[in-house]
Amino acid sequence: MSRLPCEEQVLEKIRPSREEHNHIWEVACALVDAVNDSGAARGMVVGSVARDTWITGDRDLDVFMLFDPALPRAELEHQGLDLARQIATRFGEGMREKYSEHPYINTTVAGLDVDLVPCYAVHTATGIQSAVDRTPFHTRYIRKHIDGFVDDVLLMKQFAKAGGIYGSDHVTEGFAGYLCELLVLHYGGFAPLIEGAGGWRPGMVIDIADHQAKAFDDPLVVIDPVDPKRNVAASLSLTRMFEFVELARGYAAEPGIEFFMPRMETPLTREQFGALLVERGTHLYAIVVPTPHVLPDVLIPQLRKSMDAIGGMLDRYGFCVSRMEACREEEHCMLLFELLVEELPPLKRHMGPNVWNAANVEKFLEKYTEGAFSGPYIDDGRYYVEIPRKHTRAVEMLRSPSPLKVALGKHVKIAMEEGWTLHLGGEVWQEEFVAFLSSFLQKQSPLLLVRKGRVKPHLP
Repeated sequence: MSRLPCEEQVLEKIRPSREEHNHIWEVACALVDAVNDSGAARGMVVGSVARDTWITGDRDLDVFMLFDPALPRAELEHQGLDLARQIATRFGEGMREKYSEHPYINTTVAGLDVDLVPCYAVHTATGIQSAVDRTPFHTRYIRKHIDGFVDDVLLMKQFAKAGGIYGSDHVTEGFAGYLCELLVLHYGGFAPLIEGAGGWRPGMVIDIADHQAKAFDDPLVVIDPVDPKRNVAASLSLTRMFEFVELARGYAAEPGIEFFMPRMETPLTREQFGALLVERGTHLYAIVVPTPHVLPDVLIPQLRKSMDAIGGMLDRYGFCVSRMEACREEEHCMLLFELLVEELPPLKRHMGPNVWNAANVEKFLEKYTEGAFSGPYIDDGRYYVEIPRKHTRAVEMLRSPSPLKVALGKHVKIAMEEGWTLHLGGEVWQEEFVAFLSSFLQKQSPLLLVRKGRVKPHLP
Protein backbone atom coordinates (compact mmCIF):
# COMPACT_ATOMS: atom_id res chain seq x y z
CA MET A 1 0.00 0.00 0.00
CA SER A 2 1.42 3.39 -1.00
CA ARG A 3 1.98 5.77 1.91
CA LEU A 4 2.91 9.40 2.25
CA PRO A 5 6.52 10.09 3.27
CA CYS A 6 5.38 11.55 6.60
CA GLU A 7 3.45 8.35 7.36
CA GLU A 8 6.50 6.18 6.69
CA GLN A 9 8.50 8.46 8.95
CA VAL A 10 5.89 8.11 11.70
CA LEU A 11 5.77 4.32 11.39
CA GLU A 12 9.54 4.09 11.79
CA LYS A 13 9.14 5.87 15.12
CA ILE A 14 6.06 4.12 16.53
CA ARG A 15 6.52 0.49 15.49
CA PRO A 16 7.75 -1.64 18.42
CA SER A 17 11.29 -2.92 17.98
CA ARG A 18 11.96 -6.64 17.72
CA GLU A 19 13.53 -6.56 21.20
CA GLU A 20 10.49 -4.79 22.65
CA HIS A 21 8.15 -7.23 20.92
CA ASN A 22 10.07 -10.27 22.19
CA HIS A 23 10.25 -8.90 25.73
CA ILE A 24 6.53 -8.27 26.09
CA TRP A 25 5.64 -11.65 24.60
CA GLU A 26 8.12 -13.45 26.83
CA VAL A 27 6.37 -11.98 29.85
CA ALA A 28 2.92 -12.65 28.35
CA CYS A 29 3.67 -16.31 27.65
CA ALA A 30 5.03 -16.84 31.16
CA LEU A 31 1.87 -15.40 32.71
CA VAL A 32 -0.44 -17.40 30.42
CA ASP A 33 1.47 -20.58 31.26
CA ALA A 34 1.05 -19.83 34.96
CA VAL A 35 -2.71 -19.47 34.52
CA ASN A 36 -2.92 -22.70 32.52
CA ASP A 37 -0.76 -24.61 35.01
CA SER A 38 -3.15 -23.69 37.82
CA GLY A 39 -5.79 -25.97 36.31
CA ALA A 40 -8.48 -23.50 37.43
CA ALA A 41 -8.68 -21.36 34.30
CA ARG A 42 -7.29 -20.87 30.81
CA GLY A 43 -4.98 -17.94 30.15
CA MET A 44 -5.28 -15.63 27.15
CA VAL A 45 -3.48 -12.46 26.07
CA VAL A 46 -5.99 -9.84 24.89
CA GLY A 47 -5.89 -6.23 23.81
CA SER A 48 -3.46 -4.51 21.48
CA VAL A 49 -0.53 -6.75 22.40
CA ALA A 50 -2.43 -9.83 21.26
CA ARG A 51 -3.34 -8.06 18.02
CA ASP A 52 0.11 -6.52 17.39
CA THR A 53 -1.51 -3.08 17.22
CA TRP A 54 0.39 -1.49 20.12
CA ILE A 55 2.64 1.53 19.79
CA THR A 56 6.22 1.44 21.01
CA GLY A 57 6.50 2.60 24.60
CA ASP A 58 3.05 1.31 25.56
CA ARG A 59 3.74 -0.86 28.57
CA ASP A 60 0.25 -2.30 29.12
CA LEU A 61 -0.35 -6.06 29.06
CA ASP A 62 -3.78 -7.63 29.60
CA VAL A 63 -3.94 -11.30 30.57
CA PHE A 64 -7.41 -12.77 30.94
CA MET A 65 -8.14 -15.84 33.03
CA LEU A 66 -11.09 -17.70 31.48
CA PHE A 67 -13.16 -19.70 33.97
CA ASP A 68 -15.97 -22.21 33.49
CA PRO A 69 -19.26 -20.33 32.78
CA ALA A 70 -21.03 -22.60 35.28
CA LEU A 71 -19.04 -21.05 38.12
CA PRO A 72 -21.21 -18.75 40.28
CA ARG A 73 -20.33 -15.06 40.02
CA ALA A 74 -19.17 -14.84 43.62
CA GLU A 75 -16.86 -17.82 43.06
CA LEU A 76 -15.50 -16.30 39.86
CA GLU A 77 -14.49 -13.21 41.79
CA HIS A 78 -13.08 -15.21 44.70
CA GLN A 79 -11.15 -17.78 42.66
CA GLY A 80 -10.15 -15.22 40.03
CA LEU A 81 -8.69 -12.80 42.56
CA ASP A 82 -6.98 -15.63 44.44
CA LEU A 83 -5.30 -16.92 41.27
CA ALA A 84 -4.37 -13.41 40.15
CA ARG A 85 -2.78 -12.67 43.52
CA GLN A 86 -0.75 -15.88 43.36
CA ILE A 87 0.56 -14.99 39.90
CA ALA A 88 1.24 -11.38 40.88
CA THR A 89 3.13 -12.53 43.97
CA ARG A 90 5.22 -14.92 41.89
CA PHE A 91 6.04 -12.64 38.95
CA GLY A 92 5.17 -9.09 39.90
CA GLU A 93 6.38 -6.11 41.86
CA GLY A 94 3.59 -4.80 44.02
CA MET A 95 -0.09 -5.55 43.69
CA ARG A 96 -3.23 -3.42 43.44
CA GLU A 97 -6.84 -4.56 43.41
CA LYS A 98 -8.87 -2.61 40.84
CA TYR A 99 -12.50 -2.79 39.82
CA SER A 100 -14.28 -2.70 36.48
CA GLU A 101 -17.51 -4.68 36.44
CA HIS A 102 -15.83 -6.96 38.97
CA PRO A 103 -12.44 -6.93 40.74
CA TYR A 104 -9.11 -7.73 39.07
CA ILE A 105 -5.44 -7.43 39.96
CA ASN A 106 -2.92 -4.96 38.57
CA THR A 107 0.81 -5.51 39.00
CA THR A 108 4.16 -4.64 37.43
CA VAL A 109 6.13 -7.43 35.73
CA ALA A 110 9.55 -6.69 34.21
CA GLY A 111 8.63 -3.06 33.63
CA LEU A 112 5.19 -3.83 32.15
CA ASP A 113 1.88 -2.69 33.62
CA VAL A 114 -0.07 -5.97 33.84
CA ASP A 115 -3.79 -6.52 34.44
CA LEU A 116 -4.83 -10.04 35.49
CA VAL A 117 -8.56 -10.20 34.80
CA PRO A 118 -10.95 -13.09 35.55
CA CYS A 119 -13.80 -13.68 33.12
CA TYR A 120 -16.09 -16.44 31.85
CA ALA A 121 -15.13 -18.63 28.89
CA VAL A 122 -18.53 -18.19 27.23
CA HIS A 123 -19.16 -19.74 23.81
CA THR A 124 -20.63 -16.64 22.13
CA ALA A 125 -20.28 -12.92 22.70
CA THR A 126 -24.06 -12.62 22.95
CA GLY A 127 -24.00 -15.05 25.87
CA ILE A 128 -21.72 -12.97 28.08
CA GLN A 129 -22.31 -12.87 31.83
CA SER A 130 -20.16 -9.79 32.41
CA ALA A 131 -18.86 -7.08 30.06
CA VAL A 132 -15.26 -8.36 30.16
CA ASP A 133 -16.39 -11.73 28.76
CA ARG A 134 -16.71 -10.03 25.38
CA THR A 135 -13.04 -9.00 25.19
CA PRO A 136 -11.63 -12.38 24.07
CA PHE A 137 -14.05 -12.32 21.13
CA HIS A 138 -12.77 -8.87 20.13
CA THR A 139 -9.22 -10.19 20.18
CA ARG A 140 -10.09 -13.22 18.04
CA TYR A 141 -12.02 -11.09 15.53
CA ILE A 142 -9.26 -8.52 15.04
CA ARG A 143 -6.52 -11.15 14.82
CA LYS A 144 -8.52 -12.89 12.10
CA HIS A 145 -8.95 -9.72 10.01
CA ILE A 146 -5.95 -7.52 10.82
CA ASP A 147 -3.48 -8.89 8.25
CA GLY A 148 -2.24 -6.06 6.06
CA PHE A 149 -3.70 -3.32 8.28
CA VAL A 150 -1.46 -3.30 11.36
CA ASP A 151 0.47 -0.23 10.23
CA ASP A 152 -2.78 1.55 9.38
CA VAL A 153 -4.03 0.94 12.92
CA LEU A 154 -0.76 2.25 14.36
CA LEU A 155 -1.15 5.43 12.32
CA MET A 156 -4.76 5.86 13.38
CA LYS A 157 -3.93 5.38 17.07
CA GLN A 158 -1.00 7.81 16.96
CA PHE A 159 -3.13 10.32 15.01
CA ALA A 160 -5.85 10.10 17.69
CA LYS A 161 -3.36 10.25 20.57
CA ALA A 162 -1.67 13.34 19.13
CA GLY A 163 -5.07 14.99 18.72
CA GLY A 164 -5.99 14.33 22.35
CA ILE A 165 -8.96 12.18 21.34
CA TYR A 166 -7.67 8.66 22.09
CA GLY A 167 -9.26 6.75 24.94
CA SER A 168 -12.80 5.72 25.82
CA ASP A 169 -12.63 6.69 29.50
CA HIS A 170 -15.10 9.22 30.91
CA VAL A 171 -12.45 11.94 30.98
CA THR A 172 -11.52 11.69 27.29
CA GLU A 173 -14.76 10.36 25.73
CA GLY A 174 -12.71 9.56 22.65
CA PHE A 175 -11.69 6.68 20.39
CA ALA A 176 -10.98 3.32 22.02
CA GLY A 177 -8.28 1.11 20.54
CA TYR A 178 -10.85 -1.44 19.37
CA LEU A 179 -12.86 1.33 17.69
CA CYS A 180 -9.74 2.53 15.86
CA GLU A 181 -9.14 -1.01 14.61
CA LEU A 182 -12.70 -1.47 13.37
CA LEU A 183 -12.71 1.88 11.58
CA VAL A 184 -9.49 0.99 9.77
CA LEU A 185 -10.93 -2.39 8.77
CA HIS A 186 -14.21 -0.86 7.60
CA TYR A 187 -12.55 1.77 5.40
CA GLY A 188 -9.72 -0.47 4.25
CA GLY A 189 -6.80 1.51 5.65
CA PHE A 190 -5.74 4.76 7.30
CA ALA A 191 -5.88 6.93 4.15
CA PRO A 192 -9.44 5.87 3.17
CA LEU A 193 -10.52 6.41 6.80
CA ILE A 194 -9.14 9.95 6.79
CA GLU A 195 -10.94 10.67 3.52
CA GLY A 196 -14.20 9.10 4.69
CA ALA A 197 -14.22 10.84 8.09
CA GLY A 198 -14.33 14.24 6.40
CA GLY A 199 -17.94 13.52 5.43
CA TRP A 200 -19.20 12.16 8.76
CA ARG A 201 -22.50 13.42 10.14
CA PRO A 202 -24.14 12.85 13.54
CA GLY A 203 -25.92 9.51 13.70
CA MET A 204 -23.65 7.80 11.17
CA VAL A 205 -23.93 4.00 11.33
CA ILE A 206 -21.17 1.54 10.44
CA ASP A 207 -22.08 -2.15 10.56
CA ILE A 208 -19.15 -4.24 9.39
CA ALA A 209 -20.90 -7.57 9.92
CA ASP A 210 -24.25 -6.29 8.61
CA HIS A 211 -26.10 -7.69 11.61
CA GLN A 212 -27.35 -4.68 13.65
CA ALA A 213 -30.06 -5.82 16.08
CA LYS A 214 -30.65 -2.65 18.08
CA ALA A 215 -31.12 1.05 17.35
CA PHE A 216 -28.83 3.68 18.91
CA ASP A 217 -28.96 7.46 19.10
CA ASP A 218 -25.23 8.03 19.74
CA PRO A 219 -23.23 10.50 17.59
CA LEU A 220 -21.40 7.62 15.88
CA VAL A 221 -22.71 4.06 15.77
CA VAL A 222 -20.25 1.26 15.03
CA ILE A 223 -21.97 -2.09 15.54
CA ASP A 224 -19.74 -4.61 17.26
CA PRO A 225 -19.05 -7.41 14.75
CA VAL A 226 -19.18 -9.93 17.60
CA ASP A 227 -22.31 -8.51 19.28
CA PRO A 228 -25.16 -7.08 17.15
CA LYS A 229 -26.68 -5.25 20.14
CA ARG A 230 -23.58 -3.24 21.08
CA ASN A 231 -22.29 0.10 19.82
CA VAL A 232 -18.49 0.14 20.04
CA ALA A 233 -18.54 3.94 19.78
CA ALA A 234 -21.02 4.46 22.63
CA SER A 235 -18.47 6.32 24.78
CA LEU A 236 -17.45 8.69 21.95
CA SER A 237 -18.80 12.20 22.50
CA LEU A 238 -20.04 14.45 19.72
CA THR A 239 -17.20 16.87 20.54
CA ARG A 240 -14.45 14.26 20.17
CA MET A 241 -16.07 12.84 17.04
CA PHE A 242 -15.94 16.17 15.27
CA GLU A 243 -12.52 17.07 16.59
CA PHE A 244 -11.40 13.97 14.70
CA VAL A 245 -13.37 15.08 11.63
CA GLU A 246 -11.65 18.46 11.76
CA LEU A 247 -8.20 16.87 12.10
CA ALA A 248 -8.96 14.44 9.27
CA ARG A 249 -9.99 17.29 6.94
CA GLY A 250 -6.88 19.25 7.90
CA TYR A 251 -4.59 16.28 7.30
CA ALA A 252 -6.22 15.47 3.98
CA ALA A 253 -5.66 19.04 2.83
CA GLU A 254 -2.11 19.45 4.14
CA PRO A 255 -0.59 16.16 5.35
CA GLY A 256 2.36 16.50 7.72
CA ILE A 257 4.17 14.72 10.52
CA GLU A 258 2.97 17.36 12.99
CA PHE A 259 -0.49 15.72 12.95
CA PHE A 260 1.08 12.72 14.71
CA MET A 261 2.85 14.72 17.42
CA PRO A 262 1.07 15.28 20.76
CA ARG A 263 -0.15 18.78 21.46
CA MET A 264 2.10 20.97 23.60
CA GLU A 265 0.21 23.02 26.17
CA THR A 266 2.13 25.88 27.79
CA PRO A 267 0.65 26.57 31.23
CA LEU A 268 -0.18 30.13 32.18
CA THR A 269 1.50 31.97 35.02
CA ARG A 270 -0.68 33.56 37.69
CA GLU A 271 0.00 36.97 36.13
CA GLN A 272 -0.92 35.79 32.62
CA PHE A 273 -4.06 34.18 33.96
CA GLY A 274 -5.13 37.40 35.68
CA ALA A 275 -4.37 39.49 32.61
CA LEU A 276 -6.46 37.22 30.37
CA LEU A 277 -9.39 37.49 32.77
CA VAL A 278 -9.21 41.28 32.62
CA GLU A 279 -9.18 41.16 28.81
CA ARG A 280 -12.19 38.85 28.70
CA GLY A 281 -14.18 41.01 31.10
CA THR A 282 -16.04 37.95 32.39
CA HIS A 283 -16.48 36.66 35.91
CA LEU A 284 -14.88 33.37 36.96
CA TYR A 285 -16.10 31.28 39.88
CA ALA A 286 -14.72 27.94 41.06
CA ILE A 287 -16.20 25.51 43.56
CA VAL A 288 -13.43 23.29 44.98
CA VAL A 289 -14.02 20.16 47.07
CA PRO A 290 -11.76 17.31 48.25
CA THR A 291 -11.68 14.49 45.68
CA PRO A 292 -14.02 11.65 46.73
CA HIS A 293 -12.33 8.25 46.98
CA VAL A 294 -14.06 6.59 44.05
CA LEU A 295 -12.86 5.50 40.61
CA PRO A 296 -12.45 8.31 38.04
CA ASP A 297 -14.94 6.57 35.72
CA VAL A 298 -17.50 6.82 38.53
CA LEU A 299 -16.61 10.33 39.66
CA ILE A 300 -16.21 12.16 36.33
CA PRO A 301 -19.88 11.69 35.22
CA GLN A 302 -20.95 12.84 38.70
CA LEU A 303 -18.81 15.96 38.42
CA ARG A 304 -20.33 16.77 35.03
CA LYS A 305 -23.86 16.17 36.37
CA SER A 306 -23.15 18.49 39.31
CA MET A 307 -21.63 21.12 37.03
CA ASP A 308 -24.69 21.03 34.74
CA ALA A 309 -27.05 21.30 37.71
CA ILE A 310 -25.28 24.26 39.32
CA GLY A 311 -24.74 25.92 35.95
CA GLY A 312 -28.43 25.52 35.17
CA MET A 313 -29.31 27.14 38.49
CA LEU A 314 -26.99 30.08 37.75
CA ASP A 315 -28.70 30.56 34.39
CA ARG A 316 -32.17 30.36 35.95
CA TYR A 317 -31.20 33.03 38.45
CA GLY A 318 -30.10 35.23 35.54
CA PHE A 319 -26.30 35.13 35.91
CA CYS A 320 -25.79 33.87 32.33
CA VAL A 321 -23.17 31.12 32.16
CA SER A 322 -20.86 31.56 29.17
CA ARG A 323 -18.91 28.34 29.69
CA MET A 324 -18.32 25.76 32.39
CA GLU A 325 -16.06 22.75 32.91
CA ALA A 326 -15.19 20.24 35.62
CA CYS A 327 -11.83 18.82 36.62
CA ARG A 328 -10.67 16.00 38.87
CA GLU A 329 -7.18 16.01 40.36
CA GLU A 330 -5.72 13.70 42.98
CA GLU A 331 -6.39 15.99 45.96
CA HIS A 332 -9.29 18.19 44.85
CA CYS A 333 -12.01 18.61 42.24
CA MET A 334 -13.05 21.90 40.64
CA LEU A 335 -16.33 23.03 39.10
CA LEU A 336 -15.52 26.11 37.03
CA PHE A 337 -18.07 28.65 35.81
CA GLU A 338 -17.45 31.68 33.60
CA LEU A 339 -20.33 34.15 33.92
CA LEU A 340 -21.26 37.10 31.73
CA VAL A 341 -23.20 38.67 34.61
CA GLU A 342 -22.20 38.69 38.27
CA GLU A 343 -24.68 41.17 39.74
CA LEU A 344 -28.38 41.74 39.06
CA PRO A 345 -30.95 44.35 40.20
CA PRO A 346 -33.19 43.52 43.17
CA LEU A 347 -36.23 43.26 40.87
CA LYS A 348 -37.05 40.02 39.11
CA ARG A 349 -39.87 39.64 36.56
CA HIS A 350 -41.56 36.32 37.26
CA MET A 351 -43.86 34.64 34.74
CA GLY A 352 -47.13 33.12 35.88
CA PRO A 353 -49.89 31.03 34.24
CA ASN A 354 -52.08 31.86 31.27
CA VAL A 355 -55.19 33.77 32.30
CA TRP A 356 -57.44 30.92 31.11
CA ASN A 357 -55.73 28.45 33.44
CA ALA A 358 -58.18 29.23 36.25
CA ALA A 359 -56.92 26.72 38.83
CA ASN A 360 -53.31 27.86 38.66
CA VAL A 361 -54.28 31.55 38.42
CA GLU A 362 -55.85 31.44 41.88
CA LYS A 363 -52.73 29.85 43.38
CA PHE A 364 -50.49 32.39 41.65
CA LEU A 365 -52.52 35.42 42.78
CA GLU A 366 -52.69 34.10 46.33
CA LYS A 367 -48.93 33.58 46.47
CA TYR A 368 -47.75 36.85 44.88
CA THR A 369 -50.31 39.49 45.86
CA GLU A 370 -48.24 40.62 48.86
CA GLY A 371 -44.59 41.72 48.82
CA ALA A 372 -44.24 42.35 45.08
CA PHE A 373 -42.69 45.46 43.55
CA SER A 374 -45.62 45.46 41.13
CA GLY A 375 -48.31 43.14 39.85
CA PRO A 376 -49.59 40.62 39.35
CA TYR A 377 -50.61 42.00 35.96
CA ILE A 378 -51.58 40.56 32.57
CA ASP A 379 -49.25 40.82 29.60
CA ASP A 380 -50.21 39.15 26.33
CA GLY A 381 -52.64 36.74 28.00
CA ARG A 382 -50.30 35.64 30.81
CA TYR A 383 -49.84 36.79 34.42
CA TYR A 384 -46.55 38.35 35.50
CA VAL A 385 -45.28 39.72 38.78
CA GLU A 386 -42.18 41.74 39.68
CA ILE A 387 -40.74 40.42 42.91
CA PRO A 388 -37.57 40.82 44.99
CA ARG A 389 -34.73 38.66 43.72
CA LYS A 390 -33.48 36.01 46.17
CA HIS A 391 -29.82 36.53 45.21
CA THR A 392 -28.58 39.68 43.49
CA ARG A 393 -24.94 38.55 43.32
CA ALA A 394 -23.60 35.25 42.02
CA VAL A 395 -21.17 34.96 44.93
CA GLU A 396 -24.08 35.09 47.38
CA MET A 397 -25.87 32.28 45.63
CA LEU A 398 -22.76 30.08 45.37
CA ARG A 399 -21.97 30.56 49.06
CA SER A 400 -25.53 29.85 50.12
CA PRO A 401 -27.07 26.37 50.63
CA SER A 402 -28.67 26.69 47.14
CA PRO A 403 -26.04 24.58 45.30
CA LEU A 404 -26.87 21.65 47.59
CA LYS A 405 -30.52 21.76 46.53
CA VAL A 406 -29.95 20.84 42.88
CA ALA A 407 -29.36 17.37 41.37
CA LEU A 408 -25.72 16.77 42.30
CA GLY A 409 -23.80 13.56 41.74
CA LYS A 410 -23.93 11.30 44.79
CA HIS A 411 -20.28 11.47 45.88
CA VAL A 412 -19.95 15.14 44.90
CA LYS A 413 -22.96 15.99 47.07
CA ILE A 414 -21.42 14.17 50.04
CA ALA A 415 -18.17 16.09 49.55
CA MET A 416 -19.98 19.42 49.24
CA GLU A 417 -22.09 18.76 52.34
CA GLU A 418 -18.84 18.69 54.27
CA GLY A 419 -18.06 22.15 52.91
CA TRP A 420 -16.67 23.68 49.75
CA THR A 421 -14.31 26.52 48.93
CA LEU A 422 -15.42 29.23 46.52
CA HIS A 423 -12.76 31.12 44.54
CA LEU A 424 -13.47 34.25 42.51
CA GLY A 425 -11.67 35.90 39.62
CA GLY A 426 -7.89 35.71 39.84
CA GLU A 427 -8.17 33.70 43.08
CA VAL A 428 -9.38 30.78 40.95
CA TRP A 429 -5.74 30.23 39.87
CA GLN A 430 -4.60 27.27 41.99
CA GLU A 431 -1.31 25.41 41.48
CA GLU A 432 -3.09 22.05 41.45
CA PHE A 433 -5.31 23.14 38.51
CA VAL A 434 -2.84 25.14 36.39
CA ALA A 435 -3.06 22.87 33.33
CA PHE A 436 -6.86 22.75 33.50
CA LEU A 437 -7.26 26.50 33.96
CA SER A 438 -4.72 27.31 31.23
CA SER A 439 -6.58 25.07 28.80
CA PHE A 440 -9.91 26.64 29.78
CA LEU A 441 -8.80 30.19 28.99
CA GLN A 442 -6.81 29.22 25.88
CA LYS A 443 -9.31 26.74 24.45
CA GLN A 444 -8.73 26.01 20.75
CA SER A 445 -9.57 23.28 18.27
CA PRO A 446 -6.95 20.52 17.74
CA LEU A 447 -6.41 21.58 14.12
CA LEU A 448 -5.56 25.16 15.10
CA LEU A 449 -3.11 23.87 17.70
CA VAL A 450 -1.39 21.87 14.97
CA ARG A 451 -1.32 24.77 12.51
CA LYS A 452 0.02 27.16 15.13
CA GLY A 453 2.89 24.80 15.85
CA ARG A 454 1.75 23.98 19.40
CA VAL A 455 2.83 20.34 19.15
CA LYS A 456 5.62 18.41 20.81
CA PRO A 457 8.71 18.16 18.61
CA HIS A 458 9.21 14.41 18.93
CA LEU A 459 7.29 11.19 18.39
CA PRO A 460 7.63 8.26 20.86
